[in-house]
Amino acid sequence: MDLAEEVYQQTQNFPREELYGLTSQIRRAVVSVPANIAEGYGRIHRKEYIHHLSIAQGSLQEAETQLQITVRLQYLDREQVKRAWNLMQDVGKMLRRLMLSLSEKKTQPKDPRPETQDPGSEG
Repeated sequence: MDLAEEVYQQTQNFPREELYGLTSQIRRAVVSVPANIAEGYGRIHRKEYIHHLSIAQGSLQEAETQLQITVRLQYLDREQVKRAWNLMQDVGKMLRRLMLSLSEKKTQPKDPRPETQDPGSEG
C-alpha cells in the first residue's frame, strides 16, 4: 500500500464534520506529492523538475503536520498512524536524495533512470 492509499484508508472514519476540513486537507496533501513528482518529471528543464520535487516535499511536510493534528484531536492514535508516518519518512528521504542527485548532475541529462549497459561489456 502506498502513502496516499494508507491515508485515504485511515481517514475514512473521521468525523463527518471534518469531511471538508482535515480529511480533505490531508488527502489533498498526500495526493499532491506524487502528482508534483510526475509533473516535474514531465518538464523539459532539470531546474523545473527540482522545483516540483521541492513542492512535493512541502506537501509531504504539510501532510505530516496534519497527521500529527489527527492524533492530537484523537481521531487516530499514535499506533494507527505509525505506518503512514513511516511511509512519509521514507518518501521524504527519497525526495531529498533525488533532489540532491539532480542538483549535483547539472551537466548531465535530466533523465534520472539508470543507464543500461551493453550486455557484452564488463564493468
